[in-house]
Amino acid sequence: MLEKIKEIIENEINPQLQLHAGGCELIDVDDGVVTLRMYGGCSGCPSSTITLFNGIVPILKEHFPDIKDVLLA
Repeated sequence: MLEKIKEIIENEINPQLQLHAGGCELIDVDDGVVTLRMYGGCSGCPSSTITLFNGIVPILKEHFPDIKDVLLA
C-alpha cells in the first residue's frame, strides 16, 4: 500500500500542487492513518489545510477506501 500511495501522490496530487510551487511527500502509513509532509509553496501556506481536506484526502480515499485519516507532519 505504501508504494501505491506514493505513486498516487507523484502522479495525481503533486502535479496539481506544483502549479503553486509546492508538493507533498508520504511520511508514514500506520493502521490506516497516512502522514504527509507539505513542502515548497505549500509548506506553511494558510490554505494547506483546505488543500489537504478538499484535494488530497478525497483523491487518496478514492483509491484507498480503507484510509481512516490523513495527517500533516
